[in-house]
Amino acid sequence: MKNILCILSAIIICYSCKESSKKVEEPTQNTTEKVSFAILIHGGAGNIQQKNMSDAKQIQYRQILEEAIRAGHSILKNRGASLDAVQKTITILEDSPLFNAGRGAVLTNTGTCEHDASIMDGKMLNAGASAGTKTVKNPITLARAVMEHSPHVMLARDGAETFAKEQGLAIVEPSYFYTEKSRKSLEYIKALEKNNEVSFYNADIKDSKFGTVGCVALDKHGNLAAGTSTGGMTNKRWGRIGDSPIIGAGTYANNKTCAVSCTGWGEYFIRGMVAHDISALVEYKGLSLKEASKEVIQKKLPSIGDGAGGGGIIAIDKNGMMVTEFNTKGMFRASMDDKGELNIGMFNK
Repeated sequence: MKNILCILSAIIICYSCKESSKKVEEPTQNTTEKVSFAILIHGGAGNIQQKNMSDAKQIQYRQILEEAIRAGHSILKNRGASLDAVQKTITILEDSPLFNAGRGAVLTNTGTCEHDASIMDGKMLNAGASAGTKTVKNPITLARAVMEHSPHVMLARDGAETFAKEQGLAIVEPSYFYTEKSRKSLEYIKALEKNNEVSFYNADIKDSKFGTVGCVALDKHGNLAAGTSTGGMTNKRWGRIGDSPIIGAGTYANNKTCAVSCTGWGEYFIRGMVAHDISALVEYKGLSLKEASKEVIQKKLPSIGDGAGGGGIIAIDKNGMMVTEFNTKGMFRASMDDKGELNIGMFNK
């Protein structure tokens, strides 16, 4: 009898350890229980595989994801606004050279960095965005300023930079954003083009179009907010702008439904109006946030791109239910709820 009890105890302990490990890796919250506040972030989707990432690099990513989300969580815990939490969290990610946003942004065909960002308030459906800026240190801060201190929703390029200076935002030299990683990525993509190896089904080419940071949050006042920031795609030309600064495509928030931030191949997210589409499925068809996200990311998006529409989303609904959904090998992500439980993930589920 004692032997049987020992065996059963060992099985239970082993199972518990596996479940604990799984919870750390997967930040999606599948409970229907309403929470008072919560926050969820992403650092881009793409060909992110454990076999290709050293333990040291994984630690680096985990550290910055934790730093960013804890900063936003602290704001929410102290009854701060979801907009403030989103902005603060994204600012930290923009300041890190690890992500394709702010300091770590990828390079255009001419070797410059051009940033896009947006933010949205779910309470008033107010929004702000900026596109194609080269000297604004934190594009998400500019997006917030556009929303609150201008009559417009989106400002671009020279005009956006002039506005940023008038608002007293931090301005830096373009060289601040350059990293060796971005330089090598541009050289690699150009080499593939030169050798006629460009293909929509080439994982390296597809990944050159991915990479974004974003945050969604619910505060104690019941207000949702979402924000997204990116350097766009490696080797982009002609002033290309992706989905990140486009409200409804890369960012959307509505207190009636949910808040969404996207990452992936922007052209397809624009054509699918992905962020708003998820909200619409929740509002008009009565789908759960998880159901709506899965429908759009796993079915609709790939069909638009004929298999090339890769990427993912993070989303949170009015009850604090958090969802991550992606159709790539991985997505950097982290979440925290009102109980203070931290979950960090990078690789496929």
